[in-house]
Parts: sequence; C-alpha cells; structure tokens
Amino acid sequence: MLDPTVDSAYPDYLRCLDDADEHGAIDVALALLDAGVPADRVLLGLVAPAQAQVGEWWARNEWSVAQEHAATHVSERVVAAVAATVRPRPSRERVVVACLDGEWHALPARLVAEVLRLDGWDVTFLGASVPSPHLVSYLHRHDPRAVLLACALPMRLPHAFRAIEACRRTDVPVVVGGRGFGSDGRWARKLGVAWAADARAASTLLAAPSLDVATADSLVDDTEYAGLVAARVELIDLALERLDLGRYSPAQIDATVADLGYIVDSLAAAVYVDDASLFGEFVSWMSTVLASRRVPLHTVGLTFDVMADRLRDFPRARGFLQVAALPLAA
Repeated sequence: MLDPTVDSAYPDYLRCLDDADEHGAIDVALALLDAGVPADRVLLGLVAPAQAQVGEWWARNEWSVAQEHAATHVSERVVAAVAATVRPRPSRERVVVACLDGEWHALPARLVAEVLRLDGWDVTFLGASVPSPHLVSYLHRHDPRAVLLACALPMRLPHAFRAIEACRRTDVPVVVGGRGFGSDGRWARKLGVAWAADARAASTLLAAPSLDVATADSLVDDTEYAGLVAARVELIDLALERLDLGRYSPAQIDATVADLGYIVDSLAAAVYVDDASLFGEFVSWMSTVLASRRVPLHTVGLTFDVMADRLRDFPRARGFLQVAALPLAA
C-alpha cells in the first residue's frame, strides 16, 4: 500500500529524474525520511516505481537511452544517500546479493540489498554482471546464509540455471528474483529455485528455518536448445538476407542485428523451459518498442517466417515462432 506522503512526493521525484537533478532528487528522498517515512518505503515506494516508469518511457520512445542512463544514475545516488543516512547495525547473518554474469541492470538488486540491510541482514552487494567462477569463489570464502541472484531478462534463463547450479555446489542456498524469472516466479519454479517477488518477500524467505526447495521441474531435453544456440549466427544471417537493408544506416543495421540476436536468444530460452509464453511476452514487448520507433512490424513477421523455415527439425521452436507470428500478421 502506498504511503500518502510518498505518493505526494512522487511527481516531484519524477521531475527531478526528468531534469537529471541529482541534488533535488536526494532532497525529496531525505525530506521523506525527515518526515518519519521509513527508509524501506522511500526505496520501494518512491525509487523503485519511478525507475519502472523510466523504463516505460524508454520503451515508448519518449526518452532516449541517454535520458534513461542519467535518471538511473540519479536514482543510484538517491539509494546511496538513503543508505548513508540510515545505517542500522547488522543483527542477522550475512547474505550476498549479486547480478548474474551478463546482467547489467543492477539498480533493482541494489534496492533489494539495501532493504535487506535495513531489515538487519549483514549484506554484501557484489553489483552487476558477476562471473560465476568469481561468485562461487566468494561464496566458498565467506559461507553466507544465502546468495540472492537477480535476473531482469528471461532470455538469460539458461545462463541463470548454470549459475544457480554452480552456487548450489557450494552448499549455499540460492534465492532468485527479478523479471527474468517471470512476474509470478513461474520460471524460478521451473528451475527448482526459491523465488522472492520483492525485497520484503526475500527477507521473509531468508528468515525461514530452512531454505530447502524442491528439485527442478522436469526440464525438456536440451538437444533442441543446444541446436538453437549452435544455429544462432546462421538464423541471424538468414533473416538479414531477407530484409531490405539498403536504406538502413550503419547504426540501424547494428540495431537490427542486435534485435535479431534477442529474438533467437528469447526463443532458445523459451525452448529451454518449454514455455511458449516466455517468447510470446518477449514478442509483445519488442513489438511495443519497435512500433514506438516506427519500425514496420511486418518485418518481424517476415523474420519469424524465415527462422521457422530453417527450424523445420526444431518442433517446439518452430511452433513458438508460428504462434507469435499470428498477431503480427493480423
């Protein structure tokens, strides 16, 4: 439930993000603390939803990447200012919070780390994109109560599972969070790992007597997934051959190659967890992003047709592509 005081401060905070006004944003947050608003409500009721709004503005092409980066930096500074103002001494065990290798969206994990710290946990925050071997070495050395891993992109799920399994071999319990595991945590359950919807849920989970979870749901045979990974470059090249890139600038061509890579990676992740909704949700999001940038969506459908033709021996991947192409054709 929103705090009325936080709710009233929210528009001012958004204006500070829009202006990249670091000092103004910090003033808004610290004023809430001075008014008696708990620090966790400032972080979760002000900073977190504002950052989500920033992401929506970028997706709708209302903000540039530069604006989004500037706003993220401001929010990071706000989190640091709140953390410096409210510094409780740890009364609970050590936990480690980290982003998976290749995961650069560190602010949500930082928010979780700070809320856990406010709740008495002795938190070590390792930041963005922590290579699994380094993370495992750290866990061996410090033997924390648990390690919390963040993943924002479902296309990273196969990499996430390998990191989870590596951490489990240290006998340190693993908790995961972030949009990458599904809004309801369904892909975390598929991987057989404890999932927390938010920072408060993570704290409750950590305080439970046991963090043991069920083994992973039966993942499909990864032969098709491995084949998709092996065919990644070929699929991108085939799609590029069918697209009319004559009028594209070098920057537009680079962006197209990146988008095609995201399509293949998301398709592979959907095959990995055997869930068509993963690819469907990605296509819906991508369509919104591309449409806001006036990219004709029929080109996406054409790309799907090309890939589906190549993937005749990949029944799940081909089926996922065909289902996702239907609304694009409409």
